[in-house]
Amino acid sequence: MFVRHDDCPLEDLGNGVRRRILAHGGALMQVEVHFDAGAAGPLHSHPHEQLTHVLSGAFEFTIGEDTRVVRAGDTLYKRPGVVHGCRCLEAGVLLDTFTPQRQDFLGGQAARHWPGGPTT
Repeated sequence: MFVRHDDCPLEDLGNGVRRRILAHGGALMQVEVHFDAGAAGPLHSHPHEQLTHVLSGAFEFTIGEDTRVVRAGDTLYKRPGVVHGCRCLEAGVLLDTFTPQRQDFLGGQAARHWPGGPTT
């Protein structure tokens, strides 16, 4: 399967966060998340494994009890069920990979997944 970036709409999730669902199939899903400076992904957890690669910008991330500043080129691993969240320090883009797929992201169900604001 080939997925063209231009064919994937950028969905406005509010509060300075936008999401683009990229390739997904089988047990994998890849998602771009765009943050304006000052936007946040509130602390949350989910049953999916997640890798986050920082494509641009700077973020203060919390994973479990650990909080660190990450920048372009850094990668984070979040095990299933771990509480995590971020605050965008400099406008940027994250590339998230989930397994299994985030079924709640499919079908434009952002409002149900992001009731208190964006999460990543």
